[in-house]
Amino acid sequence: MSHILLVEDEPSIQALVALNLRKAGYDVVAALDAATAVIAVDAQLPALVLLDWMLPDRPGTDLLRHWRANARTAKLPVLMLTARSEEEDIVTALDAGADDYLTKPFSVKELNARVQALLRRAKPDATTQSVEIGRLRLDPLTAQVTAEGEPIKLSPLEFRLLHFFMKTPNHVHSRIRILDAVWGDHVFIEERTVDVHIRRLRETLAKHRLETVIETVRGGGYSFVG
Repeated sequence: MSHILLVEDEPSIQALVALNLRKAGYDVVAALDAATAVIAVDAQLPALVLLDWMLPDRPGTDLLRHWRANARTAKLPVLMLTARSEEEDIVTALDAGADDYLTKPFSVKELNARVQALLRRAKPDATTQSVEIGRLRLDPLTAQVTAEGEPIKLSPLEFRLLHFFMKTPNHVHSRIRILDAVWGDHVFIEERTVDVHIRRLRETLAKHRLETVIETVRGGGYSFVG
């Protein structure tokens, strides 16, 4: 049974989400504010955190940055819950370290699908062989990416996205195909999410003069050209 921490300051929303997660078979601990969430994570590291953006004592993005800066919680899967749907807000959440985001109001079906996808992705990748193309080397076992030996810092989702591309170089992948492979089948995420994450990945790779390895194919999607 997966242990989930739900951080939501609206009692009615918290109760409804917790009820549905428990019905789905999850062990749920709920917190109304950031301070309580920190105590809960210190006591037991959850398999997943559902984190509200607007908390009474501290923004959820600030709390997320705190967890990402701590070695024990750096790779903790976090699904950000937010009423904000503008691309700028999405980028802010990703920059803070969110693995995924869900815009309020959301359906129980979509929430369960996102939770299942994140928990599934958090499991070790069955493909453990290192991949090396050009100046890039990716090691699934250590979750490290280097460019000619220089470490590249990626979020867990950026790592999975790059791993997918490097396993299939010179193949053109549609946004739907990328969503299915990286986010998981039957997850209700807009296709523009792929564009946002790829742009963020390119910006990170650009610091190592590697922004051109992922090519946009007009009418097709994206391809890793190495």
